[in-house]
Amino acid sequence: MHYRELQELINLKHEGGYWDFKREWHHSKTDLLHDIICMANNLENRDAYIIIGVDEDNDFLACDISNDANRRNTQKLTDFLKDKKFAGGIRPLVHVETFMIDNASVDVIVVENSKNTPFFLTEKYDGVFPHQIYTRVQETNTPTTSSADINHIEYLWKKRFHLLDSPIEKFSFYLSDCKNWIEMPNEYVQYYKTNPEYVIEIENDDRDGYEYYLFNQTDPRPHWSTIRLKYYNTVLIEYSGIALDGGRYFSIAPRKKIISYNRNDFICFCYFTKDSLEYRVHEFYYRSKYEGSDESIAHRRFMESILIFETGNQLNEFMRYVKPIFKEYSCTKRHLVPHINLPSGYKDDAFQKDWTVFFKLSELYEQFISSLSD
Repeated sequence: MHYRELQELINLKHEGGYWDFKREWHHSKTDLLHDIICMANNLENRDAYIIIGVDEDNDFLACDISNDANRRNTQKLTDFLKDKKFAGGIRPLVHVETFMIDNASVDVIVVENSKNTPFFLTEKYDGVFPHQIYTRVQETNTPTTSSADINHIEYLWKKRFHLLDSPIEKFSFYLSDCKNWIEMPNEYVQYYKTNPEYVIEIENDDRDGYEYYLFNQTDPRPHWSTIRLKYYNTVLIEYSGIALDGGRYFSIAPRKKIISYNRNDFICFCYFTKDSLEYRVHEFYYRSKYEGSDESIAHRRFMESILIFETGNQLNEFMRYVKPIFKEYSCTKRHLVPHINLPSGYKDDAFQKDWTVFFKLSELYEQFISSLSD
């Protein structure tokens, strides 16, 4: 959650289908569990927020909760849910974020969006009943003694079985089932076994441009292609594909991000975010073709040359973290630039600079990730 989003919700001065205000942390564990389940089963198909430290009865003013005896952090909240008997053993994913609003600490329980709806208990916990499906309609939670309306329950089951997904969302889901993709004899076309209208098509690309991460391979020569994700004959999206180490290992090319200081002063790096479709494609090729094989060495060297983020939000946070300190930062470890052997007409200066930038960013990335757990 971003500060601006929180401020916007407070300024609305009412609750809604995916956010709720509490003046203080729950005294009752029953109420806390019920609120989390309702938010996990929200009908907005998005992350939901239980905002603690806002008094809706007093013009939605912020109330400092830093000394609240019932306050919980992410670990305590996760532990609280761990021993509850959820159906299938699948529990809502939650974390706590803290913000300063008008000099007051405000906590937000972020209930992460999930396809595993509906969440419900199989054993009673105090006043939360088993096999009752709770949800949230506008600003109202389903009472603990009731179950949601049948149309809302149907919606939540459809969400679990991906019946509400767009074709591109279904593509992402099917890619996780790599064993059920059938490869055509020419090896350039694959289709999903149970839904053959979903097709992956590869076409060779004649370009010969180099990227710095190629030089971390035994054979750095580039072999580019175009990856097309198709639904029937409609191209849903196209990506650049790259065959690494002389064609022994194939993957989608990573994305690039620029941190700009001014018009002629910027740094560039390559990355994946794990919540992206690009990363699903990358994982699909690795798991279906190379995992456990000799080619996994090329995969490891590839992954050592780029940055991996959990989410797009984490990527943006990292860029904000890095920008003010990058220029003055000196590497604490000794890094060796891979051997760069280029054909005539190329200069290796740019690639050496790319590696120097990457080494600094990789160290700063480790520090950034460490700071998140502090």
